[in-house]
Amino acid sequence: MNLRTNGSLVASQRDILGIPVCDLDWAAAFDFAARVADLPVGQTTIAFLNANNANLMLSDAEYRNALERQLVLPDGHGVDIASKLLHGHPFPANLNGTDFVPALLTYMETPKRIALIGAERDVLLRAAEKFKAHTPWHEFQAVSDGFFDRSKSDAVMAKVRELQPDILLVAMGSPVQEKWIDRHVTPGHARLVISVGALFDFVAGRVPRAPVRMRRFRLEWLYRLMQEPQRLWYRYIVGNPLFLYRVARYKLQILFGRRRNGRA
Repeated sequence: MNLRTNGSLVASQRDILGIPVCDLDWAAAFDFAARVADLPVGQTTIAFLNANNANLMLSDAEYRNALERQLVLPDGHGVDIASKLLHGHPFPANLNGTDFVPALLTYMETPKRIALIGAERDVLLRAAEKFKAHTPWHEFQAVSDGFFDRSKSDAVMAKVRELQPDILLVAMGSPVQEKWIDRHVTPGHARLVISVGALFDFVAGRVPRAPVRMRRFRLEWLYRLMQEPQRLWYRYIVGNPLFLYRVARYKLQILFGRRRNGRA
């Protein structure tokens, strides 16, 4: 399956529970996103799908519809397992936003203007400072925290339009950020828009990352669970098995449909 965006750029995709998810490796994903940001017109919105997000979108039609209009990248071991079961092999790369976005900014050598919306105010400002230290050739503008009155969304986006950024990063958590972007962000605001979840919290140091060894073995979810068991126990202990059950059921539905069509 292929997706054509902005009339010229194409990304290969795989069906995960009805959502097309890009099957790019790191280099191809960086190149794709960088070229989108360089286009003179149009807009591409990047979101991420992990096991928890997939569970959410199956019970939230508005969220699912938003994802269908966005370019979705694979995030985490759960969607890799899903890809193995549904397509025979895992995704080429785990393009989670926490790693992908900072690496993408490093990859982009041409200076970009980048607007930030989301998180608490002090976290937002600290994240902008950290981003600037990481990639000093880019310009970072903290537009608004993520707790503004949603009735003021047009005013927030008016500020973004005045800045004329190349890239807009939105950190409100899923599914809020994807639905908010779908409602309020238009091509006049930025050419590349990315939903980044808790990225600002990680970049600002408010939330610690798992040790590199745990990340290498795809165990960051376990580290986060140990850090915040009361908040995250349901997402991982209940949500992960539920996601795998839904993937297995989806696979059976596909097989049953093929056999039935073959008999017709």
